[in-house]
Amino acid sequence: MESLASRAKGVMFEPRATFKEVESEFTKPGEIWGKYVIPLALIGPVAGALSRLVFGRRLGGATLGEPVTLAGALMWGAVAFVIALVAIFLLTQIITQLAPQFGGQKNDVQALKVAAYASTPALVAGIFNIHGVFYIVTILVSIYSLYLLYLGLPILMKVPKDRAMGYTAVVIIGAIVLFLLQSVRDYITF
Repeated sequence: MESLASRAKGVMFEPRATFKEVESEFTKPGEIWGKYVIPLALIGPVAGALSRLVFGRRLGGATLGEPVTLAGALMWGAVAFVIALVAIFLLTQIITQLAPQFGGQKNDVQALKVAAYASTPALVAGIFNIHGVFYIVTILVSIYSLYLLYLGLPILMKVPKDRAMGYTAVVIIGAIVLFLLQSVRDYITF
């Protein structure tokens, strides 16, 4: 597996080539989680916790300016981190469970690759949690993750071309629901 930075760059700027490369790689799930997902998933919670310490409590994209304790900011960061990991796990399950219904292969590792790498823009956009004014930027960058799902799903899950669009549409609907559920973290206060 490439370094975190080079893989993230490849996924974001050369997604087709990267997904084709990833498709044939033998990678263990622990390696994907430990060397890729977890470090990227920390970006948003760390930025959000710092934001809450410096700028105060937030409600969605609005910074309210009410003070937040260190414990409250750390608790928010921990919850946001767990929510990000659970979202990627659930997306992996959606991808792998639906694949056979569309003529694809049920493969947990390949599904994790798609979920992890397609989530790259959304995870990297977590840096914009540093202030509520950037909330819309986070959303816009995260939309690119849906396009990456569109590119990566047929390649990694081996769904026949005639059924790939339906499969991709269903997975993207699931991803949008997970994104909306994940955004609940912005309304959590401690």
